[in-house]
Amino acid sequence: MQDLQQWIKGYEKLELHTYIDTNGHCTVGWGRNLEDGISVDEAELMFQNDFKQAVSELEEQAWYVNQPQGVKNALINMNFNLGITKLLEFKDMIHCLRCYDYLGAAQAALNSAWAKEVQSRANDIAVMIREGK
Repeated sequence: MQDLQQWIKGYEKLELHTYIDTNGHCTVGWGRNLEDGISVDEAELMFQNDFKQAVSELEEQAWYVNQPQGVKNALINMNFNLGITKLLEFKDMIHCLRCYDYLGAAQAALNSAWAKEVQSRANDIAVMIREGK
């Protein structure tokens, strides 16, 4: 079976970004036509990979490591939504987290364009940060 898979891959070009194939279809990976959608299993696999990345990116941040688990969970949710580059732009929030000022950190998160965009998600995250647990 692996030989067959390698043979097929030999005809397909691995693309890690979407591209338009010779038939005009939005495609990614080893010739996957995205216009046909993906399965629930594929969506779950992508979610699990993205979740692991969101956690590992935060675990590299010194200010994150000693936070209570509830705060960590809130930050993972936020990172999953924003990505680490954008999350690290929340300098006031991070400063407050370094000082274990959870009320200030929650307020800093809510005083952002992101909070206005995602509203209830930001409110839920701020509650978790504010409670510090």
